[in-house]
Parts: sequence; structure tokens; C-alpha cells
Amino acid sequence: MRRVIRDSDKLILFITIVLSLFGLFNIVTASSREAVINLEKSIYYYFYRHLLILVASLVATIIVMNMPLKKYYKFIPLLFFGIIGLNVFLIVQGTTTRGASNWIDLGFFNLQPSEVAKPIMIIALSFYLEKFSKVLTSNKVSHLKYLLIILSIGIPLILLVVLQKDLGTAIILAMIFTVIFLTSPILPHDKFKTIFVGGVLLLVGVLGYIVIKGNPLTKAQLSRFDYRNPCSHYSTTGYQICNAFIAINKGGAFGLGIGKSTQKYSYIPEPHTDMVFSIISEENGLVGGSLIFLCYTVLIYRILRLARITDTIKNRYICIGVATYIFMHIAINLGGLFGLIPLTGVPLPFLSYGGSFTLSLLISIALVQRVSIETKRRVKHA
Repeated sequence: MRRVIRDSDKLILFITIVLSLFGLFNIVTASSREAVINLEKSIYYYFYRHLLILVASLVATIIVMNMPLKKYYKFIPLLFFGIIGLNVFLIVQGTTTRGASNWIDLGFFNLQPSEVAKPIMIIALSFYLEKFSKVLTSNKVSHLKYLLIILSIGIPLILLVVLQKDLGTAIILAMIFTVIFLTSPILPHDKFKTIFVGGVLLLVGVLGYIVIKGNPLTKAQLSRFDYRNPCSHYSTTGYQICNAFIAINKGGAFGLGIGKSTQKYSYIPEPHTDMVFSIISEENGLVGGSLIFLCYTVLIYRILRLARITDTIKNRYICIGVATYIFMHIAINLGGLFGLIPLTGVPLPFLSYGGSFTLSLLISIALVQRVSIETKRRVKHA
């Protein structure tokens, strides 16, 4: 482990540890009312559960950081078809939460396969882009077969999550796929043709679904599009966002102090999940919120820097995919919180309570660290 830590990116490691620990301890204050009043549990109920998630994620992280990336070749089909199977199962018999059927209730733990699909999609796309790179950049052979393989990695997962009515996660999966595809070594004219045909098929599919089954969005999802001026319709669709605005405004520059949030008391539902930043802002103010933004910015910059300096195609797209993954979660979560886009219930990296998301996020960070480890070792032995 000393060699692994020595060759990892220290700044990414430091930010990951700091944000994870801050998120863990902030969950105590953010979830206190929910745990005591609603669940009649200890004030530390969510703290202990999230701590167990972090411990499990730490074990997974250590395994990933110690495993050479080339070994994933033999596991990719198993991982991919396994996650496809789990998402198909969800459509048939998943647990419905907030209108979306995207959970498998295991009793002690709720598994969300669509979250696990994100690092699996990143790994699969990165490895197959490297495997097919010579063919995809050559004008001497047909690229159709290889493009279909690349598309079959992303499109089925995205469509399955759409059918689960989890719009936020589907958007993030689609953006991960799109960014990797557009920055890939695939020839420009192939990209254009693929986008054009994909756009036409998507349009036909959506129109066909509307004709056969009606509006693909639930009433709850449609209500979220009424997100502008939330305080003007406080008693209906604007309740949650308006109370988030109140919390952020109360925090001012330096915040009310740790544990002194008032908006977590019945005003913001489940404030330890996707609305956690409003409680952080109320208690830590603009200064505390800005420090979190700074950490996010440095983290994404370091991952993209590693994508630029690494020496293999798969390593580059692992980093690009993970950077997109983190950025999209931040943009969609805070965009909804600030009333810039519809609220979709997407968790905030490192800070929101959640098992599947935390595990998937830290495994993704571990993949980036493995890229750093292998890149540094190759440079030393060059």
C-alpha cells in the first residue's frame, strides 16, 4: 500500500478524504431531525450507516487501486451483462421511490444498479476504444461493426434507466457516453453519421412511445419543470427549492454554525440526500460553500490533467469519463438546487447520503488513481 499511495495523485487523494469525511460528519447534523422524529432512531442513525458504506467503499477502493488495469479485459463482459440484467430486473420488479423504479431492496441495503452502471460504462468504453483504435482511425476498412459495438455499450444502459423513469441518472449516463464518444479517436465523419442516425432513431423512438403509451414522464417529473420563481408557488411545486433558497440566504457569509440549521426541521424533506448543500450553506455560509466549490474544481482539473499526460488510450478515457461523471452530478444537483434547471434528485459527490452512489463514486476515483499509479511507474521505468 505504501507503493500504491506513493504513486497515486496526492491532491486527488487529499480532496477525496477531506470531502468524504466532511460529508460523513455533516450527515449527522443534516439528518438529525429525519432520524429522531421520522424514524424514531438515534441522532447518529444515518451517520453509522454512511460510515459502513465508506468502510465498504474503502475496501473496494484498495482492491481497485492494487489491480492492474489490463486485468479488467477478462471481466468487462461479465460486468456489462451483469449490470444489464440487474437493470432489466428493476423494470420488472424494482422498488419504486419518488416515481422511479430504480432500487433493489436487499433489506439491509438498497442497491441502485443504475449508479453502478456509470463506472462500468466508463471502463467498457475506455477499453474497447483502445482495442479498436487502429481500426477506427483507418480509412481502409469499414467501421460499422466497431461503431455498433461502441454504441451497444451505452445505448442499452441509457434506455433501461429511462424505462425505470430515473431521468437524472439517464442524463448523466448519456453525457458520459457523449463526451467519451466525441473526444474519442473515431474519425469525424463517423461521429457525424452516428450522431445523425442516433438522433433520428431517438426521435422516432420517442414519438412511437408517445403514440403507443402517451407521455413518457410521470406527473411528478412533469411538475419539476415548473422550477422558475419557486417561492411564487410555495405551497405546491416550489416548496422544496424555496426552502433551500431560504436556507442559503440565512447562512450569509459565514453561516449560522455547525448544527444550527433551522430549515432541516420539516422544511426540506430528507435534507441529507440531494438537498444537502442547502444545509451546508446555511450552517457554513458562502465561505464554506465556496471552499467546497474550490475542492470540486481542483479535483476535476487534476483528473483532466492526468487524462492529458497519461500514455494510453484507455487511461485517457477512464479519466475523461470520471471527470464527466463528477461534473454532471455537481451541475445537475446544484443547478436544480439553485432553480436553474428542474430538480431531478441527483446526489452531490462526497456529501450526499447514499450507498450505491458513494460506492460507485469512490471506485471511479480509485480507477483514476490506478491510472496515476501506472503512468508514474511507466515513466520511472522508461
